[in-house]
Amino acid sequence: MRLPRPFYQLPVLFDAARLQAEVAALPDEAWAAHPDGVSGNSAARLITVDGAETDTHHGQMLPTRWLVAMPYMCQVLAGFGVVWSRSRLMRLAPGVGVPLHADINHHWHKRVRLHIPIFTRPEVRFHCDGESVHMAAGDAWIFDNWRPHHVENPASAARIHLVADTAGTAAFWHFACGQTPPRAQWPMVPWNPAANPHLLTECDQRAPVMPAAEVELLVGDMRAELSAADDRAETGMRAARFGMMLESFVQDWRQLCALHGTDGRARAEFARLADAVRANAQALAQGVVMRTNRASALLVLEKRVLDHLLADQA
Repeated sequence: MRLPRPFYQLPVLFDAARLQAEVAALPDEAWAAHPDGVSGNSAARLITVDGAETDTHHGQMLPTRWLVAMPYMCQVLAGFGVVWSRSRLMRLAPGVGVPLHADINHHWHKRVRLHIPIFTRPEVRFHCDGESVHMAAGDAWIFDNWRPHHVENPASAARIHLVADTAGTAAFWHFACGQTPPRAQWPMVPWNPAANPHLLTECDQRAPVMPAAEVELLVGDMRAELSAADDRAETGMRAARFGMMLESFVQDWRQLCALHGTDGRARAEFARLADAVRANAQALAQGVVMRTNRASALLVLEKRVLDHLLADQA
């Protein structure tokens, strides 16, 4: 999700020692390798589709057995009063990090990642768009993951963060991005053994066919970021034609939605339009990028829009 600045620290503190004890009690089998095979990166899944050992973003999100066994972690998550999507403990081995990247997938268009550090050292640094912070254990942070970001762990111990995805509520965004009181006034959320937290988790968000209004929103947001990678006239013309192609795509998708609805009964016609747009985009994409993070416009179109237009058939 795009934010006005790279980092926001939320004015709340958590019992790091209690979180550390719960995380330390996890068995080795709770930790899975990074889905993209990034060396030194592993995760314990806390909220997943059906509570299973999966990294997919699509489906009914539920707590895993690992989260159920962590009562204070459940209390922490429930206390925000938001609906949670995929959430994990993310671990970086000593001396490694997270490579430079930007999160361009559809999942991130209207979701943000909450970070609560659990095990960390002062030398661990989180970088985003030229700024750098150390996130201390028990703190809470969000950041603009549309911008280029990376993490460095030069320490001799693993770094473990709770990383939880949410779209937030009005109250959450006011709390996260509003005027921050002095740190001495920040509440500490203690472990309450009598608490019975009610965890809110996302249902399956997919429609058989993406509604025209959502396509227009996604494409409009993307068109506002289109840029030429260099100052050559030819590249500028391609960027302009790429934008016009996207506008035409929205108009044609809206027409198909008006004719057939979005229940999937005319899936083949929608698929043909998506395939045509993908082919046209490939022909125009050279040198066309996103203004903020310089990501390829073609890759963003595929990951944020085209790959999500039609839900997988049962």
